[in-house]
Amino acid sequence: MAEEKKGFFSRLREGLTKTRNNIVHGIDSVFNGFSSIDEDFYEELEEILIMGDIGVEATEAILERLREQVRENHIKEPAACKEYLIQNIKEQMRVEETAYDFETRQSVVLVIGVNGVGKTTTVGKLAGKLKGQGRKVLIAAADTFRAAAGEQLGEWANRAGVDIIGGREGADPASVIFDAVSAAKARNVDVLLCDTAGRLHNKKNLMEELKKIDRIIGKEFPDAHRENLVVLDGTTGQNALQQAKEFREVADLTGIILTKLDGTAKGGIAVAIQSQLQIPVKYIGVGETIEDLQKFDADQFVDALFDVKTSAEEGTGAEEE
Repeated sequence: MAEEKKGFFSRLREGLTKTRNNIVHGIDSVFNGFSSIDEDFYEELEEILIMGDIGVEATEAILERLREQVRENHIKEPAACKEYLIQNIKEQMRVEETAYDFETRQSVVLVIGVNGVGKTTTVGKLAGKLKGQGRKVLIAAADTFRAAAGEQLGEWANRAGVDIIGGREGADPASVIFDAVSAAKARNVDVLLCDTAGRLHNKKNLMEELKKIDRIIGKEFPDAHRENLVVLDGTTGQNALQQAKEFREVADLTGIILTKLDGTAKGGIAVAIQSQLQIPVKYIGVGETIEDLQKFDADQFVDALFDVKTSAEEGTGAEEE
């Protein structure tokens, strides 16, 4: 497991190279280019963070805390407050331990998101991860509008070694969920993962569909722990934030899965989404395999972003003592 984490950290750091070039190099130039901490220093930092997709609200919170720390600790040198900045970015992104309760309780997890963000693949990867943790998983293929979705999900279910309940193309997604809930109860499944259709252009229909699904699960499986996870494509930056806002209008979102963080210059969006919407980023993806989807770890993410060497990576530190 530690090996998998270490491998993921390396891939994450590599995947965040463009984001690093976009944000961190600019931050470094501010720290190295200013001889004193003044308004211009803060303004330059603000501009770099906002341009790096960290978002206005998160940036303001990060810098407000930095100003306090500079005052409290009587810091005079710009370089001396870089560590505080890194810590403040981490603080904006912390995820509560309870965020993963669904992994240990009998749960129904709806996975939503527009087509093309890697939603179906993410459902498959999550199924594989949960199965690997010894959980009994069932997939509901409720995205009946996209012809290839069921097929694609079937391949992932096969790979993960979990059962799948699907409907024919064009079937009512709510009826697929009904069948899946019945099967989940009959087979005493731990986690029912539901892939849903991702249509934001017709929000009214989507809202009605999700309400219907919600009612069915509430009525048929009232004791199940509920999660609504939205999958967002990290390469789309501010557009991902907008999608999250729109999905929040149609569903009670409990978490975010951010995919395609490898090779994007817009990885800072992870900070913006969590800070602005107060919805935790629970998983991030940096590639195609099951191992490339991991629980979000604020320290790990920011260390990878700033290219900080970690004790786990150097083969020293707490893990091995």
